[in-house]
Amino acid sequence: MKKIRLFLVFIISAGISLVPAFAQAQEYISLDLTTDESFETVLSGQEEDDNPVSDEDEEIYKKRKHRFAPLIQAPKKSPDFSSNQESQIDSSGHFFLYNVLSKTAKDIYNLEIEKTNVPSQLLKDKLTFNFEKGPVEKLHLWSAYQMNFSETIPEKGSSTEAFDMNLVNVLIDGTFKGGKEDFRIMLDPLQRKNAPYMGSLFQDLYVETHRIKNTSILVGNSRVGVGMEGNQSPYTLSFVNRSQIARNFSNVRKFGVRVRGDYNLVDYDAGIYSSSTSFTSFFPGHEANVWLNIKPLGKTDGKYGRLITGGGLSSGEKHGTDYFVSGAYVGYDYKRFWVKAEYARANGSNGRAGLTNNRAQGFFATAGYFLTKKIELLARYDQFDPDRNIADNTRREYTIGSNYYLKGQALKLIFNYIYCQNENAVDSHRLMLGTQLLL
Repeated sequence: MKKIRLFLVFIISAGISLVPAFAQAQEYISLDLTTDESFETVLSGQEEDDNPVSDEDEEIYKKRKHRFAPLIQAPKKSPDFSSNQESQIDSSGHFFLYNVLSKTAKDIYNLEIEKTNVPSQLLKDKLTFNFEKGPVEKLHLWSAYQMNFSETIPEKGSSTEAFDMNLVNVLIDGTFKGGKEDFRIMLDPLQRKNAPYMGSLFQDLYVETHRIKNTSILVGNSRVGVGMEGNQSPYTLSFVNRSQIARNFSNVRKFGVRVRGDYNLVDYDAGIYSSSTSFTSFFPGHEANVWLNIKPLGKTDGKYGRLITGGGLSSGEKHGTDYFVSGAYVGYDYKRFWVKAEYARANGSNGRAGLTNNRAQGFFATAGYFLTKKIELLARYDQFDPDRNIADNTRREYTIGSNYYLKGQALKLIFNYIYCQNENAVDSHRLMLGTQLLL
């Protein structure tokens, strides 16, 4: 038995003699335990040793215990997942996505957006990137979605229901170094009627410079056309559908050079374009557009409201067919109330309805009132004659509706009731529920 004890003492002494070597290597080797239990607690929790250390061995251990100090340390404290969000993300990878989504949802819930005359995005801060190097100074990625459910009830016949995905846009807005030039790429993955898929996929595709004060020059594919509503962004429309003159005479994009100016008392928009839409053909003809707005109250800082009167024309040729459209507009808003009216007349047109030589005309008037900052009430009278050479074919739409702006234009709900009165077709009633989401 004494021989066995002497052998054990030799083994332990040899092991202790190696401790200085391990201590010198400590800067390269570290002991990282991931439990809150101390070293002694771990040992006490083990089963009873089959070969216990003798009293003599224990005495040797106590004398040399200090030499183990560098290696025998209390482990680092485990992260508190309940109190520190950053610790959760750093220490536990499977919590990362949950924390990001949770924080994003909270930020969106607390986001306050009151402006409804400009589009806003829910994730603008998170999807805007700034660069110190390279030709691009800032990049903003976002997307837009519009959808609606409608039920049409004719006064004779059976009703029909439809769900439409009006709009799906993916946008890239960028600013070049210096901040004087910017660009936009907008993709529309939805298939459009009478247009090749790849041609309609690229919608906005342009570069714009702002080196001249109050003036911008744009080169590329953009929304053009005569009329205030026809040229308006789809993200700020008051109703699910545009007016009839906008749906027929404009609401298209064309490739060309465009100059825009914005001053206190006047603004203008003029350009020369290819008459092709959705890149269906290479320069089948030319088109020239010009629009001028007068702002009599432009220097009153909104004290008496905002008044705009304007007019313009569009003239072009496509595949040997000439077209000419003219229009006039008046709009006024004061505090919670606004009203606008627009008239357009065409001897042939090349808008959303396609190329035609019909002599058409139309008129609409709209009024709106903000009951609260989030609830808007609307009413519109809309009249359109698709061909002045044909009698009794006028179409009239009487619309009442409301918008509920949960987060400005970034998240809103839309309700429209439309009474459609047709001189050469059956009258009908239409209920429309829509929504818009800008991320």
